[in-house]
Amino acid sequence: MLTKTVGVQTKKAALGSAAFFVLAPGGVAGLVPWLLTGWRMERPLPAWLPFQVIGVVVLVGALAVLISSFARFVTEGFGTPAPVAPPDRLVIGGFYRHVRNPMYLAVLSLIIGQALVLGQLVLFLYGALVSAAFAAMVRWHEEPALRRSFGDKYVAYHEAVPGWIPRLRPWRPS
Repeated sequence: MLTKTVGVQTKKAALGSAAFFVLAPGGVAGLVPWLLTGWRMERPLPAWLPFQVIGVVVLVGALAVLISSFARFVTEGFGTPAPVAPPDRLVIGGFYRHVRNPMYLAVLSLIIGQALVLGQLVLFLYGALVSAAFAAMVRWHEEPALRRSFGDKYVAYHEAVPGWIPRLRPWRPS
């Protein structure tokens, strides 16, 4: 019976995470950049091609991190990243062993990657605004909520894993 309950919970978490993926990162890193640029390519400098290549690499890496991090919420946390359906367990595996906010960093990287590929400098400004919003949300909403939900386990994690600059070696809980 427990296996059936976990299976149903996992399916709900997967559906919720997929919906949130489309709405949140899809809106912030997809819809808004498209509205700002129409995804038109510019050449702000004559030799912009190397920046475009870097942008493609950043986009591919960021998408991989984002998908992996979303999947962690389903498989490890049995919930979603959405505040309305949070995980039952603290998610500390995968990229979360290197940095506490891999999803936010991935979304910011998607914006910067598009700025580089498209040569649209407005996306750098947009990325700075999104970065400030993410930092405020983490500081004043997410961290206090995680402390309330997971107590000492989150405090130990918070002390060991940086929020924004990834550790080179993954954290291993004791």
